[in-house]
Amino acid sequence: MARKNLIGVSDNHVADGEDRPLAGLVGLSPGQRPSSPIGGITRSLSNITQKVERAQELERQLAEGLAIIELDPALVDASFVADRLGVAAEAEQSLLQQIRDHGQQVPILVRPHPSEDGRYQVAYGHRRLTAMRELGSKVRAVVRDLSDEQLVISQGQENNARTDLSFIERSLFAARLEDRDFSRDVIMSSLGVDKAALSKMIAIVRRLPVDLIEAIGAAPSIGRRRWTELADLVANDDKRTEAHGYARRSDFLARESDQRFETLFAFLSTVKTRSQAVAWVAPDDTRPVRIRETNSETTLSFNKKAAPGFADFVRQRLKSLYLEYQEETGD
Repeated sequence: MARKNLIGVSDNHVADGEDRPLAGLVGLSPGQRPSSPIGGITRSLSNITQKVERAQELERQLAEGLAIIELDPALVDASFVADRLGVAAEAEQSLLQQIRDHGQQVPILVRPHPSEDGRYQVAYGHRRLTAMRELGSKVRAVVRDLSDEQLVISQGQENNARTDLSFIERSLFAARLEDRDFSRDVIMSSLGVDKAALSKMIAIVRRLPVDLIEAIGAAPSIGRRRWTELADLVANDDKRTEAHGYARRSDFLARESDQRFETLFAFLSTVKTRSQAVAWVAPDDTRPVRIRETNSETTLSFNKKAAPGFADFVRQRLKSLYLEYQEETGD
């Protein structure tokens, strides 16, 4: 089978990797360098070369005498570890149209399902599988016997070779693998990162509520620094409560993922943080009460030395104070 057909690199219709700078480079012969920047690439040539080599290695694995067969999409299940935070509807329709026009150029990689006879489990190619299912067609696939470790390494390396996942998707994928007791070595192999980079990726996920990450989505334009800054903003419970409340708003959910990140970040940056307690000065110039106010509550702290028994005095009169407050406000 020709190299081009196997990896799915064509001039204008690369399935599951549309508009990716790497896709246009996979056809380079070993050692050949692009003569000019492609697709706005600003990364160093060494980084590009590494990605090309990983893509070529995936191609080599597919070409090792493994036949491409057609499977009923209904018999194929997703990987046991999710690596995406959703796909934009525009990207889904673009891939669907390309496959409708040109066919499925790149086979997906699956393994026999480890616990259900007659079924299969995807290592990579989830978007192609979804598109073929929607088109009502069989999906072209390579079937390999893969261990769990081999599956996640193949899954991560294929996405990494295509520069296909955002920073937070890769980080969440790493954290999910660690939660399933995969070793750091396996995770590093899957993502193509070193130990220091992996530690930073997982650390950011551990500092953020996963449901908040999922609410924001892939945020493809947002890198590690901005996600670290967001983690700093939600470091206390008050800010996390504010963030979750904002993330449920309909206007937030209606935005694109990058915009969801930016609007949440801007909102949290302007939310009142926990202020230092301010002393209340009594008519006798003592300071029997300190007042601390946040967006969600106001706290009064009574100084027992400055005014012994004052806290009990106020507590016993809370009911009458509240009734007086209701009369004043009309509640």
